[in-house]
Amino acid sequence: MGIVVSLDGNRDQKPSLDGLNALVADDLKAVNTLIVQHMDSPVQMIPQLAGHIIAAGGKRLRPMLTLAAARMCGYQGNRHLGLAATVEFIHTATLLHDDVVDDSDLRRGLASANAVW
Repeated sequence: MGIVVSLDGNRDQKPSLDGLNALVADDLKAVNTLIVQHMDSPVQMIPQLAGHIIAAGGKRLRPMLTLAAARMCGYQGNRHLGLAATVEFIHTATLLHDDVVDDSDLRRGLASANAVW
């Protein structure tokens, strides 16, 4: 298992999210399914815009941390899945807002939603 941050100053070890990914992998799949399900809207532009932004990728770090926190606290239900999806949607909205305010043409090396629409 990799490390996220070296606390002993050992810079020979590269940071890694592998351990966190392994811990929450099954729940993260469920979160990704929820995200796709909630991208639907009768307003044609919404699924297109959401699909563009979500498909651009990313590590899903915030949802992973949400899922890991639920596990660490011993949570037994499934409401943490919706919370993790919500956290990702909020993060995605802030990225879109940032691109609009900055009039950015690129996000993660691809045309930003702001540039496309």
